[in-house]
Amino acid sequence: MNAAVNAVKDTVNFLTNPPIFITLAAVVFFLLIGRRSFWRPKVGLVVGVLAAIFVALSTFDPNFRLIVAKPDNIPIVAMLFLVGFFFFVSLSQGYANDERIARGEPPGEGTPKEAEKTWVWPDLVYTEMMCMVIGTIVLVVWGIVFKAPIEEPANPSRTPNPSKAPWYFLGLQEMLVYFDPWLAGVVLPSLIIVGLMAIPYLDTNPKGNGYFTFRERRVEITLFLFGFVILWVLLVMLGTFLRGPNWNFFGPYEYWDLHKLLALNNVNLSEYVWVKLLRANISGMNMFVRELPGILLVLFYVGVLPGLLAFSRREVRLPGGVRFNLGLRKYYEKMGPWRYSVFVMLVLAMFSLPIKMVLRWLFNLKYIVALPEIFFNI
Repeated sequence: MNAAVNAVKDTVNFLTNPPIFITLAAVVFFLLIGRRSFWRPKVGLVVGVLAAIFVALSTFDPNFRLIVAKPDNIPIVAMLFLVGFFFFVSLSQGYANDERIARGEPPGEGTPKEAEKTWVWPDLVYTEMMCMVIGTIVLVVWGIVFKAPIEEPANPSRTPNPSKAPWYFLGLQEMLVYFDPWLAGVVLPSLIIVGLMAIPYLDTNPKGNGYFTFRERRVEITLFLFGFVILWVLLVMLGTFLRGPNWNFFGPYEYWDLHKLLALNNVNLSEYVWVKLLRANISGMNMFVRELPGILLVLFYVGVLPGLLAFSRREVRLPGGVRFNLGLRKYYEKMGPWRYSVFVMLVLAMFSLPIKMVLRWLFNLKYIVALPEIFFNI
């Protein structure tokens, strides 16, 4: 029995290794996002119950319980379940509307029952009051049952290991592993905010206005959910539960050993090209010549690739039924050059994170362009 339990724990620890975990999550996401049969309330209920049973049984492991049961980590566990719940509910409603529209019926939001007016008093005020009362009860019980995770005053001579940002910044802190601080801490977060603000001006498709549908906004919803679930929620999860001392990764059932050290043999692209491939000495080389391969690659990614995508129509159909145009010609024709340029740059910026993560995992690639002389690294 113990051997079987240990085998299961070892398997889970192996699968939650970030290169495997993120890759599997992305593959499963694209396989299931287009399958109506999966996004049904009964399936969501079964998945939620199995996830709850898994967490409950895992708490018998002392290492798992030590991390998950921390007072400041319990809300994050609840958040993950809430994200999964609303994920299922939203896609289930979107597919239900698709089926109604296919039958010639109005979407659920447009039926007479749903279109009835709701009065502020007493309906809305009564509902808000009940939510306030329930929320207050939950907070009072929470404050009594769980101790507040208050630590000693900040001491520069004694820093916690690992030093973590608040949970809502753990995604950004994880990005710092793969990007320079000016990119991970300033540029990419700013692009997230700008991108969210630009959505109403970029996406002028009248379909789905006033009701939720998946079929009529397949690509838009898939891109948004991929960025939110895979590239944000999972990074928060990794930073909370899997990042341990010395910023090393630990499995859910693995002891957080302070003495665990891993050699980081990260290499810049210029070293791959000049030293390992061409056997050249880069010690006295001009910094722009040294980084020319990376500079050309970045210029191609942000300057040439958008143009190539704008005049290509090649389509790829994923196993889940989701169709993706490797070319974005129809978007270029529909949006025009200016709106298309903003759209494609935002998409390329989003996909730069998984690209950089894969390059780090496969080739130990640190920077594509490394110019420490002027504090500029990509």
